[in-house]
Amino acid sequence: MKPDVLPAARRARRGSGAVTLHDVAKLAGVAPITASRALSTPSQVSADVLQKVSDAVRRTGYVRNGLAGGLASARSRLVAAVVPTITGPVFLQTIQALTQALAEHDYQLMLGQSGYVNSREDALLEAIIGRRPDGIVLTGIMHSAPGRKRLLAAGIPLVETWDLTPTPLDMLVGFSHVDVGGAVVDYLRKKDRRRFAMVAGDDERSVRRQHAFEAAARAAGLPEVCSVTVPAPTTLKSGRGALAELLKAGKKFDAVFCSSDLLALGVMIEARSRNIAVPGQLAIVGFGDLDFAADLEPSMTSVRVDGHAIGRQAARFIIDRAEGRPGGPTVVDVGFTIVERESA
Repeated sequence: MKPDVLPAARRARRGSGAVTLHDVAKLAGVAPITASRALSTPSQVSADVLQKVSDAVRRTGYVRNGLAGGLASARSRLVAAVVPTITGPVFLQTIQALTQALAEHDYQLMLGQSGYVNSREDALLEAIIGRRPDGIVLTGIMHSAPGRKRLLAAGIPLVETWDLTPTPLDMLVGFSHVDVGGAVVDYLRKKDRRRFAMVAGDDERSVRRQHAFEAAARAAGLPEVCSVTVPAPTTLKSGRGALAELLKAGKKFDAVFCSSDLLALGVMIEARSRNIAVPGQLAIVGFGDLDFAADLEPSMTSVRVDGHAIGRQAARFIIDRAEGRPGGPTVVDVGFTIVERESA
């Protein structure tokens, strides 16, 4: 079997455009019209030709242009964004800022939900790329191998968000989840807390914060962190259940870091129902600094990420690339802050 043709896809992104039908036809050793027929009406070609074209599509990551027949140079003024969920509020600031910033330049946003378990990202990407938007905004940096190949081959400006890596597929705006875990350990130590628990969603980014939190505690010579992992998207109910599970297991801890504010709220409610004083007996730190965090009693300490800044920078990346303006850095770290309130 021949190696996958990733270099061609990379050249396409840096050069004149996407992997084309002509590229697929050349790799398959057939005429472009034959390759087109194999993709649009496979019953009209032989099994051998269909196999060759299918192999070429797989190796290049080629996705058919759903707007074929239009002007190749015409912009759609459409940007597609994919988030894991819109049922939880953590991504809403980014979506709102992205929508507004794009609208200021006459671009429209198309939104898709990939989910957490059995992610639908690959299916969404196939549909999105086929419609040739002017840009794609994704949540996170962890994509399947076929998904990465399609994105590289498409030649469409791409922004990954809510994460950080030195090797993005194209452009990136986010923050370090590993740094968050370490910073919360430092914060709690300064508050004279020494025995930690962690309640985390099972999505990849939450788990990374969890592992970083546990590693930083070990490096500081603290007792082992007792952790509970719950299904994403996380809920108030799963936060209550997680604290109940920790207490039932007889775990000893004086601080809990939660991978979302909803989990932290659930932990706070369960603690109150059991007459556990917050923060006297138990300090609680959330993640996301949602609108309700400051209005609780006690108010919630939380890790704040500027979702508005992520959305506006992602829009700026897409618009500058689509309109041919020279760009600066392609990776922007928006950082994070720990907002100190009464719960910790």
